[in-house]
Amino acid sequence: MRGIAVAGVALALASCAQNTSSYGKLGDVRPHPGVEKAHRMPVQGIDVSRWQGKIDWASVASSGKRFAFIKATEGGDHIDPRFIENWYGAKDAGMVRGAYHFMFWCRPAADQARWFKQNVPNDPDALPPVLDVEWNGESKTCPYKLDKETALGMIRHMLHEMERHTGKRPIIYTDIPFHEDVLEGELLDYPHWIRSTAAEPHHRYRDRKWTMWQFTTTGRVPGIKGDVDRNAFYGSEKDWRAFLQNDCDPRHTCPSTRYASN
Repeated sequence: MRGIAVAGVALALASCAQNTSSYGKLGDVRPHPGVEKAHRMPVQGIDVSRWQGKIDWASVASSGKRFAFIKATEGGDHIDPRFIENWYGAKDAGMVRGAYHFMFWCRPAADQARWFKQNVPNDPDALPPVLDVEWNGESKTCPYKLDKETALGMIRHMLHEMERHTGKRPIIYTDIPFHEDVLEGELLDYPHWIRSTAAEPHHRYRDRKWTMWQFTTTGRVPGIKGDVDRNAFYGSEKDWRAFLQNDCDPRHTCPSTRYASN
């Protein structure tokens, strides 16, 4: 009986260990040597959507993550089903967070701007909003690429309306192909959040000053089951404090006036 009891305790401890490890330790399950530098940068964060499932935001905050970008809307009629839960969960855990909109190229920008403003709270404590611009090549209904000027026109409209809504200059998120096709040399007065998971950004983005770097899609963070995107802020703690205070990359000439929120 004593042997059975010991075995039972061991099984219970093993079960607890499995449950804990299901949330993962801070790291990367497929680390790439080309982005090793990102892991050592002082200000780290994540971005999430419904695909991360239920998030234990207190554990995320305790792991040292400083910020989170949360998917809010897509196109003109989709809201991430976990947006509100994540939006307030992150705030309650003491994390700074921002909302992002995923651009859909087959819907007028005016429709998408209205949808974003309808569904994203204007929270003065939030990070600047993010406009996620990539080609929707895997979309079943809108796999098309637009010409550069048309795409830029839609982007500018969205940025303008997002700034009117929040009073904060938006951040542009993009990947390598879209940057090469549309953004290279454009919109230099906006902070950029770029994706580069196999090399440091200067190897992939010509002449682009970046503010946020998404360096892996296979990160592991306590409080989240499975993979999560991990990100790094470009600068020091001092730079981060300046960014939070002014809602603007301190290397940029920040606007002296902002839109009034509505």
